[in-house]
Amino acid sequence: MVRVLGRANSINVQKVMWLGAEVGLDIDRVNIGGPFGGNDKPEYFAKNPTGKIPTLEDGELILWESHTIVRYIAEVYGSSPWWPEKIEDRYHANQWMDFYVSTLHPSMTSMYYTLIRTAPEDRDLASLDKAVTEAGKAWTIVDGHLANNKFMTGTAPTMGDIPLACAAYRWHNLDISRPDLPHLKAWYETFAARLAFQQNVMLPMS
Repeated sequence: MVRVLGRANSINVQKVMWLGAEVGLDIDRVNIGGPFGGNDKPEYFAKNPTGKIPTLEDGELILWESHTIVRYIAEVYGSSPWWPEKIEDRYHANQWMDFYVSTLHPSMTSMYYTLIRTAPEDRDLASLDKAVTEAGKAWTIVDGHLANNKFMTGTAPTMGDIPLACAAYRWHNLDISRPDLPHLKAWYETFAARLAFQQNVMLPMS
C-alpha cells in the first residue's frame, strides 16, 4: 500500500491526497507535522532530509516534494487526462505547476499565515495588503488563460490543475477583498463540485 506522511490540512498533502482519490489509489495517510510532530525525528529525516511534508512511501521508493509526488501518481497510477498523453500537454501542465511555485505560492502563503495562523493583534496589515495584491495579479494571469481554456491544459483536468485548484480554495474562502475574476471562479467551482476535492481539499483551514 502507498503511504503518505503528512497532516490533512497541509496544502501540499492535499494535492497528493486529492489526486490519489481521483485516480482510485488507496493511500494510507499518517498524521505527521504541525501539532502532530514527528517530522523533526531522525527517522523522518532519513526519509526526507528537508523535514517537510509530504513524504510518499511506495514499496522501496521514497519521494518528497509534493509536485514530484503528484507527477509520480499521475504517471504511475493515473491515466489520461491526469497524466496528459501528448508530451506538449504534459509540458504545459508542468508549466502551470511551476507557475504556482514561482509566482503564486509566496503571496498565498503569506496571506494564509497572516489570516489563519497569526492573532489579529499581531498581524502585519501592510504585508497582508501587499500579499493580496500580488496574489490578485497572479490569479488574473490564470483568469486570462481560463478565458479561452476550460482547464489549465486542454479540455479536461490534468495534474497541472492540482496545485492551483488547491490554492483557489483558499483564495475564495479567506477573508479578503478579491478582484472579479469570473473565469477563475467558474473553473474553481468545477472542482468544488467534485467529491474527491471536497473530501481532501475543502477542509477547515488551520
